[in-house]
Amino acid sequence: MKLSKRLELVASMVPAGSRIADIGTDHGYIPITLVERGICPSAIAMDVGTGPLARAQAHIRDRGLEGRISTRISDGMAKLKPGEADAVVLAGMGGELVIHILEGGRHLWGDVEAFILSPQSDLEKVRRYLEKNDFQIQKEDMVWDEGKYYTVMLAVRGVGGGKGPAGSNPWWYRYGRYLIQQNHPVLSFFLEKEKGRVEEILERLEGQNTAGAEAAREGLTEELRQIKEAQNEMRGNYRDTGAAGARVHGHGLG
Repeated sequence: MKLSKRLELVASMVPAGSRIADIGTDHGYIPITLVERGICPSAIAMDVGTGPLARAQAHIRDRGLEGRISTRISDGMAKLKPGEADAVVLAGMGGELVIHILEGGRHLWGDVEAFILSPQSDLEKVRRYLEKNDFQIQKEDMVWDEGKYYTVMLAVRGVGGGKGPAGSNPWWYRYGRYLIQQNHPVLSFFLEKEKGRVEEILERLEGQNTAGAEAAREGLTEELRQIKEAQNEMRGNYRDTGAAGARVHGHGLG
């Protein structure tokens, strides 16, 4: 089964040998791929909607995997029982929903060994939530796929020595300390694009003296500052342009 770059990145984060629960499975491609490739011995495909779950069930039948992948209607992790999964995948949903599902699954936090998260919005909120609740981001990656940027995190709880999501620098929350310190090429492209977007808006706001324009300028100025701080940190950490170019090409941007 051929996956998109985004789903390949999600699948690559799942620890080998894990029994997974894919929350919001939709088409079921993640559990199917992980079981077929021998990465996971078994999986549970879960979704709140009967339509998406029916699609997943059809794909599972087509691949002859009914004995290794079960399906279940569930609002988030509500129907997942302790001991059923070693890893949980939350991908293809907004950051607020990721937080809501994690919060609703607190009863599983001590049982699940790894959470693979790919929020499509509000990444800063997700990183702050993880830090507040004693999660460690052990790995983080970013990919450009079909015109959009996607970030995937591997988070574990209460384990020292991992890459924490944040610290004293606000741009670590917004853009990801792991990605910044790894000088990630896709993040570099994203930051440059965001810098241009913010500068263009600030230019349009010049000469506007309304309260709304002033508030917008203030927020955008702070955003631009954080973008530049993140870029400066990345430039300070990485000077091998040849290696950087090779990494960019490998992520489909070169």
